[in-house]
Amino acid sequence: MHKNINEEIIKELTLKKDLTSEDLACAKRKICKKYQTACPNNINLLKVYHNLVKNKSIKENQIIENILKIRPIRSLSGVVNVSVLTKPYKCPGKCTFCPNEKDIPKSYMSGEPAVERAKRLRYNPYFQVRRRIDVLESTGHNAEKIDLRVIGGTWSYYNKKYRIWFAKRCFDAANGKEYVRESFSNKTIKSLWKELEIAQRLNETTKYRIVGFSFETRPDYVTRKEVHEMRKLGATKIEIGVQSIYEDVLQKTKRGHDVETTIKATKILKNAGFKVSYQIMLNLPLSNKKRDLEMFKELFSNENFKPDYLKIYPLALVKNSKLYSDYKKGNYKPYTERELIDLIKDIKKQIPCYVRIERIIRDIPAPLIVEGGAKASNLRQIIDREIKKEGWKCKCIRCREIKNLAQEKELRLMREDYAAQNGKEIFLSFEDNNRSLYSMLRLRINPNKTTIIREVHTYGEAKKIQEKGSVQHRGLGKALIAEAEKIAKNEFSAKKLSVISGVGVRDYYRKLGYNLEDYYMVKIF
Repeated sequence: MHKNINEEIIKELTLKKDLTSEDLACAKRKICKKYQTACPNNINLLKVYHNLVKNKSIKENQIIENILKIRPIRSLSGVVNVSVLTKPYKCPGKCTFCPNEKDIPKSYMSGEPAVERAKRLRYNPYFQVRRRIDVLESTGHNAEKIDLRVIGGTWSYYNKKYRIWFAKRCFDAANGKEYVRESFSNKTIKSLWKELEIAQRLNETTKYRIVGFSFETRPDYVTRKEVHEMRKLGATKIEIGVQSIYEDVLQKTKRGHDVETTIKATKILKNAGFKVSYQIMLNLPLSNKKRDLEMFKELFSNENFKPDYLKIYPLALVKNSKLYSDYKKGNYKPYTERELIDLIKDIKKQIPCYVRIERIIRDIPAPLIVEGGAKASNLRQIIDREIKKEGWKCKCIRCREIKNLAQEKELRLMREDYAAQNGKEIFLSFEDNNRSLYSMLRLRINPNKTTIIREVHTYGEAKKIQEKGSVQHRGLGKALIAEAEKIAKNEFSAKKLSVISGVGVRDYYRKLGYNLEDYYMVKIF
């Protein structure tokens, strides 16, 4: 009976010309009232829709798929994000603000969605990746292009065998390899590297490709040797826990490194071609709203910093942190929600066009937070609504992505040059007259004059690898690469151009004349 109801709802939707979400709600109410039953959820309706298309009972209808999709925002940046948590492990840091919960990687807490998923799956990387792919597809998202983010403790502090095995199991899951229980302890490092290389080679042409791969680590664990190893694992972006660029704040919170360490780590990563993401905390001890705002001005005026990505994390005061005892003594006071909102709006006015603000708040459950504005889980939405009412726009990449908005026919090729880490950064993009962002490329000219493409990304709804969309797979990325090649040759007399390509994108670059060389895709001019 329920199957017939679902089929009837889907067939009712096919009769509508200009289908809307309200039409879906009306069809559900009408047919469920007819059969005196509860309304089905969109996940079940999607399954029935796909079966009807497969059996040729109805024609494929992209509008129906989009309306039934759960949380469309998940795939509107051109890829799907998959977060995988490493196992609980000791941490080299002694930060006073960090929560420390038993059997969970330090700085993470029970109740966070990624943590709960990892706990249920016993922190197994294979099952975490496989499960996310299945869930994304069951809710209507195309998961063929995966931006994989490894989170947890300090990545570079884990056992080396574990790190190689962990990366390999992520590729195995994306490759659709059948699960086999295996251990890394009885294998040699050489054999683990070989297994990883085989898994990566398979991922170059498989259905679900890892097009981006990032790790979290501390600035004091970024070395040239470590960066080479992370590149060998397939990494393209590194998130470093900067937290603050004030020496007194770092010392007070027992962070364990100084500002110079952050500067050195950023330079090593950028010169190796990595995208660099900074995790920055607001409301730390010894800081205040004025100092926090000045910190962001410094981040983008001082060429020692200038990250590509930002995660702005207001400090969430929790009981299982050392800072809680200072709070109890009256030596620490969190910002109110109003203070936090006003501060972040002022920060957003400082963000240049080449930066993407990935997150504004952690997923720590509000009941675990003792006091302060960090309790609002929808903080970003609140801020965006206020910015819109005030009549100004944030220039960051995430706020300008085209997503599913109506596209303009004519696009402009834009270029932004800036100095960073004794080198030159060139940010190329295709934008419309409203500054909506369609596609972008980061080209770096290192101090030794070598040239490297650090990122190419086309936005809009994630499409299958061979499927054309309104923005994706229309040649925008190729046009930007051609422009970067021209700049490298004509302006900097480059003999070759390297790309820090994700494993799943290597085949794309081969078709453009690039070949794999020491884990980078390289084109000789």
